[in-house]
Amino acid sequence: MVAEEFKIKDVAPQMGPSSDGLRERWCAFILALQNDICAALENKDGKAVFTDEQWARTSPEGKQEGGGRTRIITNGHVFEKGGVNTSIVHGPVTEPMRQQLGMNGHQWFAAGISLVIHPINPFVPTTHANWRYFELYNEKQEVIRRWFGGGADLTPYYLFDEDARHFHGCFKTAMDPFGKTLYPAYKTWCDKYFNNSHRGFEMRGIGGVFYDHLIPEENGQQHPVIFSLEQAFAFQRAVGSQFIPAYLPIVEKRADTPYTDQNTYWQQIRRGRYVEFNLIHDRGTLFGLKTNGRTESILMSLPPQVRFDYNYQPLPGSPEAALLDACQHPKDWV
Repeated sequence: MVAEEFKIKDVAPQMGPSSDGLRERWCAFILALQNDICAALENKDGKAVFTDEQWARTSPEGKQEGGGRTRIITNGHVFEKGGVNTSIVHGPVTEPMRQQLGMNGHQWFAAGISLVIHPINPFVPTTHANWRYFELYNEKQEVIRRWFGGGADLTPYYLFDEDARHFHGCFKTAMDPFGKTLYPAYKTWCDKYFNNSHRGFEMRGIGGVFYDHLIPEENGQQHPVIFSLEQAFAFQRAVGSQFIPAYLPIVEKRADTPYTDQNTYWQQIRRGRYVEFNLIHDRGTLFGLKTNGRTESILMSLPPQVRFDYNYQPLPGSPEAALLDACQHPKDWV
């Protein structure tokens, strides 16, 4: 199945077309964004290319419940490992989902793009991003709840203030037309969410933006703007489309920086923190595993080489200590 054919009509034919076309338009957007991001990363790497694996999701009873497209890059000139995945999946709401995920309905639908990029050079930051859309249905297959979520964050191993300002600034630029209060709210949410709370307060990186349960026509405590459905969709497109201009210039600036074995050692220490967050705290990982998700696609975010040294502490006053301080004390970058 080629990418242009990978649409909701193929992976969820029993659902039929949506009444407002939003599912189809969202799926078309994430598939196009996946192609654009993969092409940009391949062009920058100059050596490695993404594999392309398309898979089907089936229930324990053998029923088709959608599918996805997993694209992985490894052993490149710039990127050691990365994945840019899309999934368009659905299924019945189970009792564990009601209890553990708070999903009250009869059926659910989810479609999203998720990516993680782990570069080779310790001076090039790791990055993560995802944008998703959910629908819940009653027994008549009527939509009773829908929401958007997503964001992007940067995980450097060595801190460059200008890189942090650039990354945060790109997403602020995308959000400001929808409301000047959005970026500061979602920046703070990101700082709090991507936190290894079992270590006190220690973010896995320097944050970015993050939001969840952005429900059209409703205003939750963490959402300062009430969006219509079309405004929420436009907001998702605007933020998702900022990933390439937010990340690629940083890669281009740092990819050829000379580095030592000690720099790589520190990179692997911090990658350990990345693993801790993804396996202990990340709701996307937990959702995927609790909804019969595809394990290889869910865990593609883990870096290939990490270290878990006992009570490792960087030298006071060192660049490594400066990075750790930024992870423990969030800064206003823009």
